[in-house]
Amino acid sequence: MCKDVYEGSDAARQVFARAQEVLGIDLARLCFEGPAEKLDTTEWSQPAIFVTSVAVWHALKAAGIADELNPQAMAGLSLGEYTALHAAGWMSFEDALQLVAERGRLMQAAAESTSGGMVSIMGADEATTSRLCEEAAMGEVLSPANFNCPGQIVISGAKSACERATGLAEQHGARAIPLNVAGAFHSDLMGPAVEGLWKTLQTTKITRGQIPVVANVSAGYYDGPEGVRASLREQVAKPIRWQASIERLIADGFDRFAEVGPGRVLTGMMRKINRSVTAENYSTSAFLERVSA
Repeated sequence: MCKDVYEGSDAARQVFARAQEVLGIDLARLCFEGPAEKLDTTEWSQPAIFVTSVAVWHALKAAGIADELNPQAMAGLSLGEYTALHAAGWMSFEDALQLVAERGRLMQAAAESTSGGMVSIMGADEATTSRLCEEAAMGEVLSPANFNCPGQIVISGAKSACERATGLAEQHGARAIPLNVAGAFHSDLMGPAVEGLWKTLQTTKITRGQIPVVANVSAGYYDGPEGVRASLREQVAKPIRWQASIERLIADGFDRFAEVGPGRVLTGMMRKINRSVTAENYSTSAFLERVSA
């Protein structure tokens, strides 16, 4: 994950060094060398993705590109919301990382205590996806979890219910793709993680940041620290409304977006949400090479 940025930016390496002080583990080695079976667990993938995203952001700042971008609002999908809150000045790096590490640990424990899964439903709208969940649930937990973009909604719940939904999707005019995840995230099966995270949220220092942040759960702007605590608590077991979040920003006049961190998933979603806006991706060292050229 973004190893080339780490190797090309002293600012990025400093972020990983700070993470090692907080977590007591060489996260850079875990990210770049594995073992994969450890990195792939929710417990470690969450802090790894958070730290990597922050490292890329600090590399952008050190290169002067963040100033050029001059963000006037931020948002992040699920775990990415923590990166957005830190970058926007609502939480310190250390506090956010400790919170993310606890979130990962709790969600891993909740996943291991249940048999859950997630399925991406392609080609169906919200109403159709909800009907599919109702039909496939058969008394078990199954509900929409991620409203990503038009034609892509992820559902989450009991593994057997997910399997039934996969088999029924075609009857609803959709295509189902089971996801390789540890558990039923953003569903009621994450209940134990919700209460555990709430204890940590209550003691985490959160202040009003310099940049507005759009919340996943409501697709509205955070109004203050208590709203952040409440929303991050709900987010663990409630649906992520990413499409609505982006549409809110576009409605407010934003027409240029920058995706920061590993991967290009959000840039791809943006093309499906609204092709009239610009989406730039910063996940490789290409931007560093551009600055040095």
